[in-house]
Amino acid sequence: MPPVDPRGTARGRPLTPSARAAARGGDFRCSVASEQRQDDLAGTATHVTAFLLVEHHGPWGTSAPRDSRLPDTVRAHLTTHKNIKVLLARRHHRAHRGPDFRAFLCFPARRLLLTSTFVDPEELTRLDLDAVARGEAPDWDRMAGPLFGVCTHGRHDACCAERGRPVASSLTASHPAQTWEISHIGGDRFAANMVVLPEGLYYGRMEPGSAGEVALLHEAGRLDVDRLRGRSSYPMHVQYAEIALRRLLGEDRLDAVRLVRREGWTAVFAHSDDSGSREWAVTVSRRTDGEGQLTCGLERLSPVPVHDVVSIEQI
Repeated sequence: MPPVDPRGTARGRPLTPSARAAARGGDFRCSVASEQRQDDLAGTATHVTAFLLVEHHGPWGTSAPRDSRLPDTVRAHLTTHKNIKVLLARRHHRAHRGPDFRAFLCFPARRLLLTSTFVDPEELTRLDLDAVARGEAPDWDRMAGPLFGVCTHGRHDACCAERGRPVASSLTASHPAQTWEISHIGGDRFAANMVVLPEGLYYGRMEPGSAGEVALLHEAGRLDVDRLRGRSSYPMHVQYAEIALRRLLGEDRLDAVRLVRREGWTAVFAHSDDSGSREWAVTVSRRTDGEGQLTCGLERLSPVPVHDVVSIEQI
């Protein structure tokens, strides 16, 4: 088998126009620093059981929903489970009129996306989050998706607003019914960030020109592997293993690679093509590569995590 470049084409890509502009401006931006370090996107999606998106057009504060203007009881209820990613959502440049608002619940491992409409935010306290954390779905309406959520949470990190809002604007123009601005999803240094539901796919370093292309690829059942951060239904090292295998095989079809099992740092995937299905065992490792300021808001250095491919073997 030929040697594997664990970072593939993602490393060595030239800085984006917005990165070059920010670098000339002199103000620190974590996304620019990340590109200059050539941080790999792969294996960096937040690992969760479920996503809960709550439409809220008021101020989001620094940490949503904790710092939002939702009632205290609602904020306390929504922040009880770490494996449920609670996001505030709003339409891009669209005034919200009337008391009703929508909520979306997604179980990415099952590709299940549900929605319901509420009038009083207090109704959200009736949602059994203990059951959701166990993977149990409430009796909400099922929807097919896709839903494209672009992080524009500027109060959390400047990069999310500066890079996210142009992406949200561009994607709203091409996919108005499916696009939402959302609060912080993790990985500020990879802004602009986007999550695609119900699959729970994270994409990073999005640009206005690429947003519609990625959306169209997804609707055609394909991935932009170079911008893919990973599937949130997998632990980070398994996300990295899948992307490393896809890079090796040149495979961008969404359903062509399926996780069969995982044991420790090894994940086994089934890859299907016209000649049949074969299994591949991918073993990865994790280390740190120096230190960096990983978000604009915290002026401290943190270890920069890095995954490496140990081996990729066909079974």
